[in-house]
Amino acid sequence: MKCPYCGFEDTKVIDSRLIDGKKRRRRRCTNCDKRFTTYESIEIPDLLVNKKDNTYEPFDRNKLIRGLSFAVKKRPVPGSAIIAIADSIETYCANNMITQISTREISDMVLEQLKKLDEVAYVRFASVNKDFNDVDCFLDIISELRKNGDET
Repeated sequence: MKCPYCGFEDTKVIDSRLIDGKKRRRRRCTNCDKRFTTYESIEIPDLLVNKKDNTYEPFDRNKLIRGLSFAVKKRPVPGSAIIAIADSIETYCANNMITQISTREISDMVLEQLKKLDEVAYVRFASVNKDFNDVDCFLDIISELRKNGDET
């Protein structure tokens, strides 16, 4: 770290604390002996969502939570579970340094978690995000749920 007073490039960290999600460091220049503070934060790459019409838009966590809320409406699913699903998708993308993701990939991740959480919410979410065209699509997904339920 370069000293802001003399420009010398050798500084020592004399104190380090976590404040508001940022690392605050007090430093001392080994050349001029002056002290200064630096802040370090994690840079999370912007996440773009590739939509079905091949356009891109920034990932909107609130939009995902709204969609999940409709799927779990009047179901015994706590709000914390919805937040946890949104968190897991954001965390997965951040940890894997993903900068672009398709709506289909997001939908598949959500469905994987909803299947374990609530089957009715799973069917509701799938009906919107998998573009169900007719009743046969509903029957297919319900029969798949029943088959998987019988295997466990």
